[in-house]
Amino acid sequence: AVVSTQSNGSSGINAEYGDYDGSAHLYQTDPSGTFHEWRANAIGRNGKTVREFLEKHYTDEIAASDEACIKLTVRALLEVVQSGGKNIELAVMRRGQPLEILDTKTVEKLVEVTEAERDAEAEAKKKAAGKS
Repeated sequence: AVVSTQSNGSSGINAEYGDYDGSAHLYQTDPSGTFHEWRANAIGRNGKTVREFLEKHYTDEIAASDEACIKLTVRALLEVVQSGGKNIELAVMRRGQPLEILDTKTVEKLVEVTEAERDAEAEAKKKAAGKS
């Protein structure tokens, strides 16, 4: 899952970039020039909240599925975005293909499906807690 923004630091910028050399890589650089490799990460405003969500929910099984990975990304962003799909932009990087920027209609549909799944999970937990 790639969740990426840019943020002005005191002496430079934070940036994330991806690479593929037989396996996918996600790197973050910070204003000091230090870089880190991540399996899933977020930077920018509320980046810590999103990163913690990704750390809790990211698995190799999710990473192996485009659909699951995109849904996880949307779900992570919904932890910090208040107005649904209007303020979410997604780009998908796949091996041997150009970067795909998802159109607004696709993102809004993903948000709608993800929110419905999240609400159904919460309702199921609520019912299960009521039975114990």
